[in-house]
Amino acid sequence: MKIPLRYQMTEYDCGPTSLLNALSFLFEREEIPPEVVRNIMLFCLDSYGADGFSGKNGTSHTAMQFLSHWLDGFGQTGRLALSSAYLSGREVELGQNSRLRDALLRGGAAVVRVDLDGWHYILLTEIHGGDVYAFDPYRIEGACPVEGVRTTDAFPERYNRVIPARLLEQETVRPYAFGPTETREAVTLFNGKTALTADKTVEYMI
Repeated sequence: MKIPLRYQMTEYDCGPTSLLNALSFLFEREEIPPEVVRNIMLFCLDSYGADGFSGKNGTSHTAMQFLSHWLDGFGQTGRLALSSAYLSGREVELGQNSRLRDALLRGGAAVVRVDLDGWHYILLTEIHGGDVYAFDPYRIEGACPVEGVRTTDAFPERYNRVIPARLLEQETVRPYAFGPTETREAVTLFNGKTALTADKTVEYMI
């Protein structure tokens, strides 16, 4: 059974929420071991805010990289058909042969870091033409105030934003942009049972 993707509970938990949403998007509820949920929550929210309180600067690059490697290793145990990879810098782009585009075309998902009045994690689930379909865990009322970004509540198990790829690709620090190349970060995830390959579908094209 698939469940709706969730919204973050605080101003800071976009990282763990987006990782958990990736699992909900890729797997049935009954397939997901509680150990995976526990470890995502255990290792995220590791950054200290300016006031010295733990978690008030969200989740660090180090934690996301560690969790990507841990999730991939967990998948290799055979307990969940999961694979994951950590991308950074120039790897995080949506060009024709990019690993990020490949993940979205083959039924995978990607947790990416974008600007949203501060750095913020969202989940990418699809790409069609010049549009990327995403689930932003930061709930807002009404239409998205960012020009060119469309909001929808019609697909709660898949996405709530439609973002132009050209906006994500921008190197400036602005809402929903990946931002400067050197600070870019993404985690790709696949369900090995549902991921598309060239021999599974004639529609697969990089």
